[in-house]
Amino acid sequence: MSNDCVVCGKCKQTVARSEMDSNYYICPICGKYNRIPPRARIEYLTDKDTFCELYGNEITADPIAFPEYGNKISSAKQKSGENEAVLCGRASIGGYETCMFVMNPEFMMASMGTVVGDRLAALFEYALLHKLPVIGYTASGGARMQEGVLSLMQMAKVSLAVKKHSDAGLLYLVCLTDPTMGGVTASFAMLGDVIIAEPSAQVGFAGKRVIEQNTGAKLPDDFQSAEFQLKSGFVDGIVERKDQRDYLTKMLALHSRKSK
Repeated sequence: MSNDCVVCGKCKQTVARSEMDSNYYICPICGKYNRIPPRARIEYLTDKDTFCELYGNEITADPIAFPEYGNKISSAKQKSGENEAVLCGRASIGGYETCMFVMNPEFMMASMGTVVGDRLAALFEYALLHKLPVIGYTASGGARMQEGVLSLMQMAKVSLAVKKHSDAGLLYLVCLTDPTMGGVTASFAMLGDVIIAEPSAQVGFAGKRVIEQNTGAKLPDDFQSAEFQLKSGFVDGIVERKDQRDYLTKMLALHSRKSK
């Protein structure tokens, strides 16, 4: 298929990339919220030419010599056009300075490895040093199994960095996108001062089928959807993509210093 076209993840119809891009990667045919490349999302949200990438040069290693891991990393880089599963940086939104990170499900399902943890912890430390808020867009299948227990340690490392940032009275706003699962949900995705989600995003820890098999209970059809999590009190609101820039600007206006 041509690079000028995108296949919708739900209805499987082919849509011109330009049309999908102008519609925030929402399918004009069925309304499905398709995944957005991280740099496209940043372009939607931030003021023009203000994004400055941070920590993008850190190289993913193979800490436990997991078989074929190097090949998987190479494949993920080629597929996603990025060198890791999270993009971090500093930008302004509506004239307000902020740090931000965007996780990328096209890179090994945005799994959380040591470099992802390093980048996120460093971003919160940078935000603390410069007294800036952090806006995070999460999407993940969980910890990266190819890095063993080291991937699980990132939950504690990033959470500690979030705590220090919070103790300084600085804002951390999280937007949960589809899917946000596993160790990411169990740590920094749920530590925001404000937690919003995109419509119909899957948000949870273990998958629905696993929970049903282990508990013997029949779960609701909308279990782990953003709407279910809103009713359950786990998120503060569901915000459509077209409204997110305005929403973030209003939140930053309450918590941030106006940039010059």
